[in-house]
Amino acid sequence: MRVLDIGIAGCGPAGLASALLLERQGHRVTLVERFDAARPLGSGLILQPTGLAVLRELGLAERLIAQGSRIDRLFGLSAATGSVVLDVRYAPLGPEVFGLGVHRASLFDTLFSAAAATSMRIETAAEVTDLDRHGDGRSSFVTARGRRIGPFDLLIDASGARSPLLRHAARAAVPRPLRYGALWTNVRLGEHGFQPTALEQRYRRASVMVGVLPIGRLGEGGEPLASLFWSLKPERYDAWRAAGLDAWKAQVLRHWPQVAPLLAQIDDPEQLLLASYRHQTLPVPHGTGIAFVGDCAHATSPQLGQGANMALLDALALATALEQTGDPQAALGLYARLRRWHVRFYQAASLLFTPFYQSDGTVLPAIRDRLVPPLARLPGIDRMLALLVAGRFAAPFRGIEASRRGVAARGTG
Repeated sequence: MRVLDIGIAGCGPAGLASALLLERQGHRVTLVERFDAARPLGSGLILQPTGLAVLRELGLAERLIAQGSRIDRLFGLSAATGSVVLDVRYAPLGPEVFGLGVHRASLFDTLFSAAAATSMRIETAAEVTDLDRHGDGRSSFVTARGRRIGPFDLLIDASGARSPLLRHAARAAVPRPLRYGALWTNVRLGEHGFQPTALEQRYRRASVMVGVLPIGRLGEGGEPLASLFWSLKPERYDAWRAAGLDAWKAQVLRHWPQVAPLLAQIDDPEQLLLASYRHQTLPVPHGTGIAFVGDCAHATSPQLGQGANMALLDALALATALEQTGDPQAALGLYARLRRWHVRFYQAASLLFTPFYQSDGTVLPAIRDRLVPPLARLPGIDRMLALLVAGRFAAPFRGIEASRRGVAARGTG
């Protein structure tokens, strides 16, 4: 396989994982980041077994497991009735299968420090807004200031759902803004009765959701942390700020009094980050000479907890495709095939399930409240739910593993 010059826009999980995997194949990698210093955005997340498998491939999983919080259960109650409306356990898949609650900074620092220890070039303060294709088939990134970075044999866009490079995709995505977003903050978990190995949530219909996700420690010797989140329509954010923190805290406590010690740690609205979501899926996750990975290829609600994990799978699939084909354009076609069914399944599942947990409707939440408890007791349903949350439906690794066996066979033939 010839050594390629590869440019990657974005230092999130998708971009960093892609950079590490491709650099290990011997390619010359340049990472381009719009901030003056690369940094994480957001609060906590769950690394599913799929994402952890990619991190093990990189030799980074154990470091994160030591920092994070093992999640064995996703559990939610109706705030009005106390009935169970969400109860998913990883146990049906085996004792070695679990989710991992982590601070986004922990995931970022682990990936970025690994990247910084390599010979790859990292460009900061360079906001990529376009690309420039050259006559020899190579391309360069174009920054907001008109600077060109490159040329490269292959470009990878990992700059998120609102990337300006999406117009260079083979087929356009149709963005669908979701009505509900969420406020997120990190707080000290303490000894307040929360399950240290569970994501816990409370609901009122689907218009109110408050959750607590243990995310482990940030740095050595740090206190155990949790991400606290609250559903909010982005259009209501200004009204939320105008009403003041005390009014919001009173509203939260009406639904879940137990979170009072966590709310007491919040004394400034700037501690809460507003996340807005959209659903969009590229029909083909590439264009001429450019691959799209992570949220720019498939963005959706976080209800199934798959975002960072799908990004890591994209990185592994793209690296596998390039290793098998040795040709950038051929690799793009194989990458699309390797990710097609898994991405389509989870995008559809997220679109289907989100209205049951985040929407203005009353019918779907009522169906949820009546059907979830009896369904959860049916034989085999617990395993199906575990497979869904673990990211293992639609065989995410099957095609990747087959492609890698082909590479290995050629190497020994």
